[in-house]
Amino acid sequence: MDNALPPADELVLVDRELARLDARRSQLLARRAWLLHVLRAPAAFPAPPRAVAGPVGDSTPRSAQNVLLTLGGVLLTIAALAFTLVSWGSMGIGGRAAVLAAVTSAALVVPVVLLRRGLGSTAEAVAALGLVLMVLDAYALHRVALPDTDGPAFAAVASAVLAGAWTAYGTVLGRLRLPLPAAVIAAQLPLPLAVLAADGGPLALGWAALATAALDLAVVLRAKPAPVRVTAGVGAGVLGGWALLAGGGLSLSSPVPAGALLVAGSAVALVVAWRAPRAAVAASVVAGLAVVAAAGGVLRLVLPGDWEVPGYVLCAVAPACALRSAAPRGVRTGLAAAGAGVLALGVLWSLPPVGAALLGPVARTAPVWSGIHADRVLAWYPSTAPVVLIVAATAFAALPRLWSRCTALFLAWAALTALPLSLELSYGATLALQLVTTTAALALACRPTLLTRGLPSPAESAARPPDEVSGAATRTSDDAETAAERPDAAGPEGSWHGWGPVRPAAVTTTVPPREVFGWSAFGCGLVSALSTVAVALDTRGATFGALGVLLGLFVAGALLSDGARRAVAACAAVVVATGLVSAGAATAGFQAPGTALALLLVPTATALLGARLRRHPVALPVEVTGAAVALFAVTTAATSRPAVLALTLALAGVIAAATAVRPERRPLASWTAGALFLLATWVRLAAWEVTTPEAYTLPVTAPALVVGVLRRRRDPQASSWVAYGPGLAATLVPGLFAAWADPDWPRPLLLGVAALVVTLLGARFRLQALLVLGGTVLALDGLHELAPYVVQAVGALPRWLPPALAGLLLLAVGATYEQRLRDARRLRERLGRMR
Repeated sequence: MDNALPPADELVLVDRELARLDARRSQLLARRAWLLHVLRAPAAFPAPPRAVAGPVGDSTPRSAQNVLLTLGGVLLTIAALAFTLVSWGSMGIGGRAAVLAAVTSAALVVPVVLLRRGLGSTAEAVAALGLVLMVLDAYALHRVALPDTDGPAFAAVASAVLAGAWTAYGTVLGRLRLPLPAAVIAAQLPLPLAVLAADGGPLALGWAALATAALDLAVVLRAKPAPVRVTAGVGAGVLGGWALLAGGGLSLSSPVPAGALLVAGSAVALVVAWRAPRAAVAASVVAGLAVVAAAGGVLRLVLPGDWEVPGYVLCAVAPACALRSAAPRGVRTGLAAAGAGVLALGVLWSLPPVGAALLGPVARTAPVWSGIHADRVLAWYPSTAPVVLIVAATAFAALPRLWSRCTALFLAWAALTALPLSLELSYGATLALQLVTTTAALALACRPTLLTRGLPSPAESAARPPDEVSGAATRTSDDAETAAERPDAAGPEGSWHGWGPVRPAAVTTTVPPREVFGWSAFGCGLVSALSTVAVALDTRGATFGALGVLLGLFVAGALLSDGARRAVAACAAVVVATGLVSAGAATAGFQAPGTALALLLVPTATALLGARLRRHPVALPVEVTGAAVALFAVTTAATSRPAVLALTLALAGVIAAATAVRPERRPLASWTAGALFLLATWVRLAAWEVTTPEAYTLPVTAPALVVGVLRRRRDPQASSWVAYGPGLAATLVPGLFAAWADPDWPRPLLLGVAALVVTLLGARFRLQALLVLGGTVLALDGLHELAPYVVQAVGALPRWLPPALAGLLLLAVGATYEQRLRDARRLRERLGRMR
């Protein structure tokens, strides 16, 4: 059999075609099953109705029919407008009256006949034309019969008459859906237009809009047709919102009259919130904002300029605390949201001095201990910002919620932080107040139960409804409201509104409130401590005093706190002690070498403390912080002479070696000590300008390898890195650096031979340290020797050849990608099995 394609390619095509046929067969089988189901159960799939002679009713309108009727109504409306505006003047008064009466009457009467014959959509379109003609009739009446009448006054009367007429028309022809919503739209105009006609001014216009919105809300609450309720609701939202916005704007210039308008609007919104549970939250938010704007506007009359914002914030406290009231759930939530929103705006207004107090000292331009204090970041700070923050903190602290207590804590801390700038306190008073703030925050972090009493535990919070605050009155009002919202709310005893037994919600967190509050207070304390240190750097005495107080505070926090906060406080105490040592070294006139050696006192102390604490949870964080200070000391010494760096590394190695005496720290500390001693040796050799480091490293490598051999004989399971790694690295690594800097060939050759021997020994005895160290040094040594020739070869090649070779390499790797992965895994497994 001759094939046009190779067998492998043809096999792929055959498999694809078979898969496609299987998919098509599955589709046909599913279609066949559905057809059999239809044939066996014909009653479930009735046949389409047969066409019958005679007129067909349109009580169930179709989309095409609606489009045709809409287009017809629009065309008739355009024709009526053109007739009224263009051809009106060519007819006499009798003709005009006859045409208007005949066309309007016909457009209003024809829908009655059409509804009797079941032509509902056609009747709707003709009725819409009749409503438009009534508007044109009113316009024509004004232009011809009453041309001298004031326009807004005539429009107010006409809109009222049209609203009444359309209401009556829609009530009589109840099957028409358009007249009643049109009547609601027309009813929005009489009162505002009447005020405009009487030149009532913005306040009177606001009252007219609010009265119209109240009537709309009455329609929403009492009317049954959904289009009427929707239209009235939109009108109430637009006019009521405009009235309240106008009242809010006028409260800045005429607070008392505008306040009355805002209070009236708030009362209307509260009535809606009480009567309509679905809109209770939104309406209550509007009511709360209106009350705050009214009361704050009145307070502006008696308060000075800097106290205007605190006045509004003070007025927002009552709505913010509405969660404790016995009002329905939606009303409580909306009022609390309104008050919280105003409080949040007040807090934002008060934050600039807080940020300036925290960041201003950090952005210093003067030298440390120069006695020059930081300049003001902003030209003006509100002097009443702490008052706003304290009021907001009091409001949030009154709520039995964890988030509110944490928010109150943050606001109180922010008030104390902003107080020095707001009151323009002196440098000493500022520093003292910041220390007091830090002390208070850390004290609350140590004893968070002082402000978390009364908060539920995680299990209680999960079992209680999320909206429950406290007291039986709240729960009763919630149940009553829920019963009013759903007719089927009442259920059998032991059930929740007939939906089954009450089950506690799943516990989503196991963090106790005291922990959350404690960490919040601790975070505030840490930020205040950093700001205090930044401020204290202006003078030497303030630096030592502030660091001493902070050291005592963090030590006390480490002793009095529990859990992770104890460890963080201990680490902070180590950091503060480091600052004290640095300040002492600077006072003594030490340069970088002396400062680096002085800083090693801190890791020495932490190592001694760790030996005293041993397996205490605080021991490891403290020692890690001390190790970080030792690294900082080494970094400081690196900026000075190499001899000082070698001494610092050696002393750090002594500390690590002393730590390695303890069994629980031996694995890591021993390696760290060895690395530090090795680095110190290399730095010392470099400082002595030694060109033959092997003369100093081989005497160390030989006994180290002997010790490793003895260790392996005694413990065959010991790692080759522990036994031979330090000894080999002591010679191979310095020799590699020396070989790279040596232009001659003997040293690289000898190093390569030694590395090859180490690599072969590692492969023969399956020792990972020998194989990895020897192979790495051998590869790097060979790369150094071959690099000049590679560069020359690449320079002699055509420019297109290296990209081509790279492309071929990528193609080869891609073609054998899976095999390369397997080889890499196999190599990793073999290395992992080595000792």
